[in-house]
Amino acid sequence: MKNRKANITFHAMIAPGMIFILLFNIIPLAGLIMAFQNFLPAKGLLGSQWVGLDNFKFMFQLPDSRQIFVNTLVIAVSKMILNLLVPLVFALMLNAIRCKLLKRTLQTIVYLPNFISWVILGSIIADIFSKSGIINTLLSGVGIEPIIFMGSNTWFRPIVILSDVWKGFGYNSIIFLAALAGIDPTLYEASAIDGATRSKQLIYITLPSIVSTIVLVGTLSLGNVLNAGFDQVFNLYNPLVYRTGDIIDTYVYRMGLQNAQFSLATAVGMMKSVISFLLIIISYKLAEKFANYRIF
Repeated sequence: MKNRKANITFHAMIAPGMIFILLFNIIPLAGLIMAFQNFLPAKGLLGSQWVGLDNFKFMFQLPDSRQIFVNTLVIAVSKMILNLLVPLVFALMLNAIRCKLLKRTLQTIVYLPNFISWVILGSIIADIFSKSGIINTLLSGVGIEPIIFMGSNTWFRPIVILSDVWKGFGYNSIIFLAALAGIDPTLYEASAIDGATRSKQLIYITLPSIVSTIVLVGTLSLGNVLNAGFDQVFNLYNPLVYRTGDIIDTYVYRMGLQNAQFSLATAVGMMKSVISFLLIIISYKLAEKFANYRIF
């Protein structure tokens, strides 16, 4: 009876989360049927004409479809690589600091951007890179003509990628700092007695000790290879940079909500979800193989 009462308490605790998932993640899956219909809101899901795979065929015939997949891959893969390397390097540098006060101060400072919404941060970045912003003011001071960064297909991708890395590298370094904290300090003491320098300790002790964590983080991030960051791109992009900045999620938003092409938007979103699901399975298989990590 005690165990039964405890289980009831635990189920009551997770009930709000389960209800939220049911309402916003499970029930909306019924809307995927729109990808196989010529959906008309007046007729609803049951009354709209069934067209099979026509929406998917039309999707691949669109000149924009190839570009949005390329944009998504370039932005997402770049973010994935840099969001692995930059937090790792920062964690190694932070771990080398001996002054605890300085270490904690730096940690606090670099963690803060992660908690700022892209709605706010997008406005700040747009102001910084505007024609009259700080960057162009500095460029004008050295005799360089102002650059319209947020309207340039050359500069938009780097701004999106680097601003995302800047926002999250402090928070993303936590897992590496935890791995570094788990290294046996006697290894460093023994290597110091043998005359090992800081660089040799890094190469022969630190990196081999956390290589499984690096592999784990890298393989698990593979499942997000098609998630280029809707919140960020939506708050930064404009029609001038659709050629290099338009990603799958923003394209689905425009087609579905702005242009009322519900079936096409659903087909594009469904294609992304299927590919992401396959990549998640692959990433967990790789994590199990190379890092001995399993969820189930």
